Order: sequence, then C-alpha cells, then structure tokens
Amino acid sequence: MNYSDMIGFAETWGLVYLIILFLCTLAYAFWPGNKEKFARGARLPLEDDAP
Repeated sequence: MNYSDMIGFAETWGLVYLIILFLCTLAYAFWPGNKEKFARGARLPLEDDAP
C-alpha cells in the first residue's frame, strides 16, 4: 500500500464516515423522544434563576 492508495482510502471512507455521522446526528435531533429535552433546553436562557 503506497501513499496514493492511502489517500484514496481516506477520501472514500472518510466521506462515508462523515455522511453516516451526519445522518445519525439528524436522526438524534429529530427523534420524537428528544422533543421535550430540546424544548426545555430552548427555554433555559429565558428562565431567571438568579438569587
């Protein structure tokens, strides 16, 4: 395996890895069970917890 082969491997499988990572991130963000968690997180900056 020479340097050119390693570059081709990294380009191909690196792209596949990033696409899979992106799709998993989208699935996590839009999963119905996470809706309340994200809604609560969106309200956090607006809540007044100062003493």
